[in-house]
Amino acid sequence: MRHDASSSSDNAAGARQRPQRMGALATLPIFFDLRAKRAVMAGGTDGAAWKAELLAASGATVDLYCPAAEIGDEMRVVLELPYPDGAIRHHDRPWGTDIFPAAALAVADCETDAEAKAFFCAAQAAGVPVNVIDKPPFCQFRFGTIVNRSPVVVGISTDGAAPILGQAIRRRIETLLPATLAGWAKMAARVRAEVMDRLQPGPARRAFWERFSDDAFTRRVPDETAELEARAFVRELSARPQAGGRVTLVGAGPGDAELLTLKAVRALQAADVILFDDLVSDDILELARREAKRMLVGKRGGRESCRQEDINAMMTRFAHAGKHVVRLKSGDVSVFGRSGEEIADLRAQGIPVAIVPGITAASAMAGAFGVSLTHRDRAQQVRFVTAHSQKGDLPDEMDWRALADDHATTIFYMGGRMASRIAEQLIAHGLAGETPVAVAAALSRPDEIRAVGTLSQLGEIVGHVGIDRPILIGVGRVFADVEAAALLGYEPERLDPSRQTSRLQAKAV
Repeated sequence: MRHDASSSSDNAAGARQRPQRMGALATLPIFFDLRAKRAVMAGGTDGAAWKAELLAASGATVDLYCPAAEIGDEMRVVLELPYPDGAIRHHDRPWGTDIFPAAALAVADCETDAEAKAFFCAAQAAGVPVNVIDKPPFCQFRFGTIVNRSPVVVGISTDGAAPILGQAIRRRIETLLPATLAGWAKMAARVRAEVMDRLQPGPARRAFWERFSDDAFTRRVPDETAELEARAFVRELSARPQAGGRVTLVGAGPGDAELLTLKAVRALQAADVILFDDLVSDDILELARREAKRMLVGKRGGRESCRQEDINAMMTRFAHAGKHVVRLKSGDVSVFGRSGEEIADLRAQGIPVAIVPGITAASAMAGAFGVSLTHRDRAQQVRFVTAHSQKGDLPDEMDWRALADDHATTIFYMGGRMASRIAEQLIAHGLAGETPVAVAAALSRPDEIRAVGTLSQLGEIVGHVGIDRPILIGVGRVFADVEAAALLGYEPERLDPSRQTSRLQAKAV
């Protein structure tokens, strides 16, 4: 569901302000350069082996103090590994207070709290940051969980509260970051000097790095051609800073921020300007780049709003100024979102435009009601129909005879005010009044309402739900067996009174 709209000027476009202060942090994430620095370690256990390998892989020279008889199998393997920039040197002796001078970090694996306290106090006295493995009271820093796409490194910390949760987060992030990201990061290091030399700080540099980042997530191989193209774009921006201007049409989905695509989130975090519809939720806007200018350009329920021509003009002006403009629409940009007009206008102005699809309201409705829109025993096709024309009425060209098909599922977008007339037309053209219908308002939002009934009850259902709310209407036999758990809010009497009673009881529970 969406209502695209526009405003007579930028001043008529509202702006939602967001707090930009950092919330409380349990710990401060710091990335510490250990190349050519010395780290000291006590203990030869498997836990110590992982920390020693991590430090050596980061370029540190690790002095390991542990009697040879106490070296475990995992540590023996780690001692034999090659390290491009670091090393592990084994000292066949226990640790002592003499090991700490000139050390950048100190790590130990201690069996008892007494030994842990002794190591901690000795390191602290020497002014060396210290970590005693699995003993939080004796840790000045923590290692966390790591996602390695070096030189891109992601660190995850739960402040020691839930290491398994940290590992689960790492697995999720691993699936989001392509293995080729390391190659792109290395290419970034190679072209950085040219970027710094040719491009002034501000929009031009940002435009380059945003385009580069898009390529890193959408192109598989950071090959020689990709590097040549990147350097060519630097030269183009140097000659014409506005060359970085572009527009991305982004589908925000039905409202729940968790239903955004990863590509949509990346676009929001790369935007300079966001022109958003009224139905876009605050949670989604919170995912945007904090510095982005946010402008409300949508309408709903007859409110004063922007004209489409003004929205087009705003996108053009910002893009010509070298900005990355995100046109953020609820649902999917290609379903009743007037994106065709926007794309045509932008292309006529020579402005690059990209589309990021979103989850359309019909798909969200199917998920909310727990049905398949194309259940093979009940519907051989699904149709998305707008119930709102430019005149504010039902579209004149609607083929009601074709829509009154008992073997199809029909979803009417923006149909709240037209619900009674939709039912009248479908019944008049042969669809039974007992045909199941489903109505949803504010899908996936905290104030969501879902109801079911029959076609003859459609006007009554929508009247109780609220005709001025963002309404979606589903018609078809796939809604015949909606479970009680899928219903929220108003539900009229069903054809089977005993079944209705059980559903109302289930909702009350």
